Amino acid sequence: MIDTRTAPYAALLLRVTLGALFLAHAGLKVFVFTPAGTAAFFGKLGLPPVLAYVTIAVEVLGALALIVGFQTRIVALLLTPILLGAIVTVHGAAGFFFTNANGGWEYPAFWAVALLVQALLGDGAYAVSARGTNAAGNLAVSR
Repeated sequence: MIDTRTAPYAALLLRVTLGALFLAHAGLKVFVFTPAGTAAFFGKLGLPPVLAYVTIAVEVLGALALIVGFQTRIVALLLTPILLGAIVTVHGAAGFFFTNANGGWEYPAFWAVALLVQALLGDGAYAVSARGTNAAGNLAVSR
């Protein structure tokens, strides 16, 4: 049975955590590996290097959307292919456990499932909603 009093806060916690993880992941690509280095890595994987820049942008924008609760269900679904792509192109060959050399697919798979759970849960508490505006003309915030 779902506790309707606490479920919105559970969705909020998951949403903000997922957003923060995507910001950290994009930050790794920008500040540690650099965008050019990330593009070169994508190229070595046989992917178009420009896809690295698209991935970084989607991760940052998706992270911010999750954190504020904007179109949460759609954003969670749109971010899922990034993690599935990481499994297929990098982590899948390394086995299951993320502690394996080159990181296994355990962590990105769990992260992808968490995004699907978020898509099922929806916005949660304190989310900016695109469903309408309040009397002041601002985007409505669900609590």
